[in-house]
Amino acid sequence: MPSPLLTALDSEGHVPLIVGSNPLASARCARSSEVGAKPKIVAPANADVHYVLAKRIEKGEVEWIKEGLEDTHLTTLGRDEVDNVVDAVFVTSGGKSALSTHISTLCRRNRIPVNVVDAPNLCTFTLLSTHSDGPLQIGITTSGKGCKLASRIRREIASSLPPNFGTAVERLGTVRRRIWEEDHKTYQMDETTAEVEDDDATAQRPTFNRLISEFDQDAARTRRMRWLSQICEYWPLKRLASITDADIDTVLESYTTSSDLMPPPLDATSLDTRRRLRAQIILAGSGPGSPSLLTLATHRAIQRASVILADKLVPAPVLELIPRRTPVHIARKFPGNAEAAQEELLSLGLEALQKGHTVLRLKQGDPYIYGRGAEEYAFFREKGYTPIVLPGITSSLSAPLIAAIPPTHRSVADQVLICTGTGRKGAASDPPPYIPTQTVVFLMALHRLSSLVEALTGTISVPDAGTIDSKPKPWPRETPCAVIERASCPDQRVIRSTLQHVCAAVEEEGSRPPGLLVVGWSCEVLIDMKGKGLWIVEDGFAGFQGLESGFDSLSELVKGMETDVTLSNELSSGLPAVESAPLSVR
Repeated sequence: MPSPLLTALDSEGHVPLIVGSNPLASARCARSSEVGAKPKIVAPANADVHYVLAKRIEKGEVEWIKEGLEDTHLTTLGRDEVDNVVDAVFVTSGGKSALSTHISTLCRRNRIPVNVVDAPNLCTFTLLSTHSDGPLQIGITTSGKGCKLASRIRREIASSLPPNFGTAVERLGTVRRRIWEEDHKTYQMDETTAEVEDDDATAQRPTFNRLISEFDQDAARTRRMRWLSQICEYWPLKRLASITDADIDTVLESYTTSSDLMPPPLDATSLDTRRRLRAQIILAGSGPGSPSLLTLATHRAIQRASVILADKLVPAPVLELIPRRTPVHIARKFPGNAEAAQEELLSLGLEALQKGHTVLRLKQGDPYIYGRGAEEYAFFREKGYTPIVLPGITSSLSAPLIAAIPPTHRSVADQVLICTGTGRKGAASDPPPYIPTQTVVFLMALHRLSSLVEALTGTISVPDAGTIDSKPKPWPRETPCAVIERASCPDQRVIRSTLQHVCAAVEEEGSRPPGLLVVGWSCEVLIDMKGKGLWIVEDGFAGFQGLESGFDSLSELVKGMETDVTLSNELSSGLPAVESAPLSVR
């Protein structure tokens, strides 16, 4: 079969007839309404109507003809200006029924476009999988052979375009229209001398790249239009996307201030420089501590940022990756100064952005896990700078893993809860009730460990939605737990104990922040505490055996990954076993 002719149809005010009331009918109505059409559905009064479609009918966006389809519906339900013939018919019940075949035959006889789901042989048109961005529309079709594949191809193409590229298309269209108007007014050009362009052009005209001399007056008439065609054809899409409204104003202004026939001023070098130096804010997580657990995206952001604002707890090995040329500000957070330090970081970040810098807000763990990442995102977005957010490996899940504690384990723990021990303005948070199959990870809680353990094992009343206080079930004092400090760093320490003895253990062993508390029966899945005393202390972290060998720094590791494909195969086989740390039994 020959390939179908793809067209863009103006459907403003059209009346498509949709046969059926199922989810597909709802989708067809939605697509029709989006392009300005006025869909009508035909379905019996007792038909099951999809809930979204029912809302559209209730709002008056879709008209429901509450009866079975009649042949006369095709020629009586349409617009007056086309003698009441409907503009298109969608059959959503499938192509194997006799009704679908009859409708298709009837539509062909009356030259009405018809689409029958899953029946290409009954269709005279198909809908494309489309990407829309302002005036830019991209449509993909497999001619009914693979709808899912069409959607996949469309997503791949759309993701390769610069963000908001439709705005650039709109701007270039404004320039093209102004050039066309000015050239026709200046040279009294007619249809025979004007450059004719169309989206359907599959190749450039033979004269597109021919040499033009300064004495060629005929060619001079279309010089500006050919200049615009040249940049649309040869400039990178990212460069075209960097054109601003100010650039367009400059181009258009040139027509009123100069009679020069040379192209308007749009310098490629300045556009590329502006794109590279455009102010940008990045919120990135640095992981639990080890530079080896940085994501590649965060490492690239560290190398490319022009200003870095780091949390106080970002470890020194990660900070050492920052180039010497890059200014760094470490948050000056200490008890009683947290809010002031946060305000200082936001102020410094905004000031740097206003100067055109690429600002990296480097956080420990993941930006959105008790990192105030959403607050900072909202702040900078309100100021006109939408942040890029790079996820980090959160210590709430990676620290238990490094300490040989699986947060979930079949028949032991089927849920994980991440809590904070420090609420707003330093207030204590309400303890979670005891659930035997739950592993709870407490962040920012070691400085008030005693009160937290008392709350977990006590009978503190927590008001419910009613008027009677409810007492959550207390945690058994023999519940295993672990304090994990400086996870993945060389001076990592793990204290394994129970809720009954963990406070005494930390008091005797001392504190080594930052750290977290893991509580639950999953703490003893891989480590047997029986007969080993009231607590166990494991000091040090040996790193990931074999993974880091041969690389002195993360930068060398990244270079190795970019040049040695075999390394990626090693990585895909999983992390090697971690060397056992020395034990200290109490």
